[in-house]
Formats: sequence, structure tokens, C-alpha cells
Amino acid sequence: MPSIYIETFGCQMNEADSRYIAERALDAGYSVARAAEDANVVVLNTCTVRDSAERRAYGRMNHFNALKRRDPSLRLVVTGCLAEQDRDRMQTLAPHVDAVFGTRELVRLGDQLAAWSLDDAQDEVGAKRFADDNGAEMLRFAMGGTADGVTDEFSHLRAFVTVQRGCSYYCSFCIVPHVRGRFDHRPRTEILAETAKRLASGAREIVLVGQTVNAWRDAGGADFGDLCRDVARLPGLERLAFISPHPKDFTPKIVDDLAGVAQLNPRIHLPLQSASDSLLRRMNRKYTLAGFDEKARTLRSRIPGCAITTDIIVGFPGETEDDFEATLDYVRSGVFANAFTFIYSSRRGTPAARWEQLPKDVVFARFERLVEAQNRITRAYHERKVGSVVRALIAGDSKKDASKLTAKTPDNVTIVAPKPQDYGAASPWLDIAIESGHVWGCAGTVVGRASRYMDPGPAPANVIDLTALQLQPLRR
Repeated sequence: MPSIYIETFGCQMNEADSRYIAERALDAGYSVARAAEDANVVVLNTCTVRDSAERRAYGRMNHFNALKRRDPSLRLVVTGCLAEQDRDRMQTLAPHVDAVFGTRELVRLGDQLAAWSLDDAQDEVGAKRFADDNGAEMLRFAMGGTADGVTDEFSHLRAFVTVQRGCSYYCSFCIVPHVRGRFDHRPRTEILAETAKRLASGAREIVLVGQTVNAWRDAGGADFGDLCRDVARLPGLERLAFISPHPKDFTPKIVDDLAGVAQLNPRIHLPLQSASDSLLRRMNRKYTLAGFDEKARTLRSRIPGCAITTDIIVGFPGETEDDFEATLDYVRSGVFANAFTFIYSSRRGTPAARWEQLPKDVVFARFERLVEAQNRITRAYHERKVGSVVRALIAGDSKKDASKLTAKTPDNVTIVAPKPQDYGAASPWLDIAIESGHVWGCAGTVVGRASRYMDPGPAPANVIDLTALQLQPLRR
């Protein structure tokens, strides 16, 4: 049986694409390998949203060249945003890559895998590539990497369903419209059919995925709120989440619809990027801080216990100290339960790449101040859960300690706990007594299990009001 190894860099959209690739491969007769050394086909799903992701992807391509030199029959495939952006350039920088598929060519990639499977069916990879010699185990050790698409007893519990691709907003820093294209909304009937299939296969939580997910529209006039209400009516849905929305598209009607979805997770990701109106204009974000804050307050008032998370860029071209202080002050107000903070990364082809860049030492100093401020708030948010019992969905084994498990709460907080004796997916909802809070999440002990989220269990934890927290300096 031929085998495929998939490695993914980047966002949830790429993760969803990798799952699609894995499913197409399984349908074509492949097994999904846990290590690149054991595969006939290696797929690298790439990201280009930041320079570090681009450099990492090219480095990984060169890393895989060691396998190609050892076994020329190995096929190395690159897909994702970098493949879309650098299709021609990649042939020069990484000539050992066998095939490049852009972000809108996943169906062609699946068809090509099916064609290759006939050729590879008789190839005993492990026997040929790692026949006894002194360098075999060293090469196996050196490859490293984390495989995607490998199924286990928990992988079906949280399912990604793509509803929309691309973006038409053209933020001045963002490469997405250039590599993913403009808005491409998937038909509602297809979304509901796939969601029903995932639920029938045992999914307990559905995550709707799109580059600008709440901009989704159906040809019949339905909007994202209508879609969420339709998904919520499907039999078997226990929890519903979505990623990643744009503040501009949270209309009062959509917020009303979301507030009426009982299964909606109380966590909304609302990318801010900056709290300076002048910088927001340069970024072409299409909202002001006052408009953003109104959306955040509305979401928190309409969705009980809603945690707001965000993205923030530091060091955008033209950012003054006053611009940065505006962002820092807003973060310190406690509006965000967590934040993904990034140093601005110039992307060729975007308007901001042509503007004067800030000194690196200034940017790094600002970045450290912002991270420290948000870490204090995030730690406090998690510490407020100590002494409560929360219900969380099993994610699998802890990556750092095999004797422990990880789980995710409805507000997307990572929980780590020792494995109970009846560890497994039969009752995937865990009631965990929280014993400590950290920047990364919480630790606790499993005190109960449930087959369904709504099964009787502990009383829900109190709603956490971040603005009322008495914050202490971050302990180091």
C-alpha cells in the first residue's frame, strides 16, 4: 500500500486543506504516514503570511531533499500559499520538488495522488529506503516534523468545515488576496451536507473555517448568521465555533443570529491589528477603534461569558510611539482573553512592503511590552478558573507528557490533566477540576466524564469579567 506524509504550516485554513488532502489520499488507497521517511509521497502545505513562515518552508523543502537523494522515487509535493505565490521561483530555489499545486488546485492534487497510487502500490518504502546501513537511523532521527492527517480515536471529535476562501478586502499588509484570491463562497447545500457527514462520523464540535468567514454569502441571499442557525439545526451538533472573522462583517443581524445559537462556543476571535485609527487607515482595515470596541462590547453582552481573542501587529510601517501606546492602553483595558501578537513582516506584492520600515530595536522593544501586558491578562483569565469544574473536549495526549491528556474548553482554553483510568473517546467530554492557571492554559484533575456536552455535570463556571480583574505582575 502506498503511503503519504503531510506536514502543515500556517492557519486553520491550511489545516482544513491538509485534512482534505489526507481524505483524498485515503480514498485513493494510501495510508497516512507518521514520518516522512516512511512515505512514497511527501506533501508540504505552506504559508507565506510572514517571512519566517516562508523561510521555514524553503528550509523544510531542502531538508526533505535528503530523502530524495536517498530514494529518487520519493515524490515531494508543495501546496498552500507559498506554492501559489512562488510557483515559478520555486523551480529555481528548490528544483528537487516534483510538483507544485496552488491554493485553488487541491482537486487536481487529489487526482494526481490517485494516479500515483497505482505506480506506488508495490513500493515497500521502509524496506528499500532504510535497508541496513549506518546512516539510516541518523537520517530518520534528523527528519523530525509533525504529521497531519494521521487519525486516532480523538481526531474525529472536532471537525473543520470550509465555508469560504479568499478575501476581497486587501489590507495593505496582507498577502492573502494575492495567493488565495477574492471571496469564494461555498454553496450552503454543500456546507450542510459535509457538516452532516462529519456529525454522522462522530464529530462533537464543528469549526466553520474561512479567511473572512463571517463575510460568507449564499447566492440565495443568506448570510453567515443564517448559515450558523442552519448548522445548529443539524441533528447531533453539540458545539459550534468559527475562525477567522473580520470585525467589519459582524452586522447586528448576524450577532442576533449568533446569540440565538445555543451550541455556539463562547469565544469570538476578533482581529484588531492596531488600536490607532491612523494606523488602521494605513492598514485599510475598514473600521475605527470606536467601531471595533462597539462590536466587542455587543458580542460580550449578547453571548453570555464570551471571551474575545484577537490578532495584533507591532511595528507596522509608520507606527509612532503614540500609535503603539494606543494599542497598549487598549490591551491593558482587559478586553482580550488572549492575543496572537506578531511583529510586522513585509510581504512582497503588498503596498506596505514599499513603505519605510521601522528600526528593529524599536519594534522588538514594543513587542516585548505588548506581550508582557497581554500575558498578565491571559494568566489572570485562566487563574479565575481555579476552583471551578469545567467541561472540555478531549484533544488527545499531551505533547510534553504522555501520562497526561489535553482538552479544550468551549472558550478555547487548553487544559492539561493526568489521564484517568477510563481514558478514551467513548465519553469525550471531561469534567476537570481546575487547580492552576498559566499563560498557556490551565491544569487540573479529571473528576467526571460525559458522552454529550449537555449531559448532567458540574455547574458552569462563573462568567469572567476581565475588566474587573485586579491584575498582578506576571510571575517569571
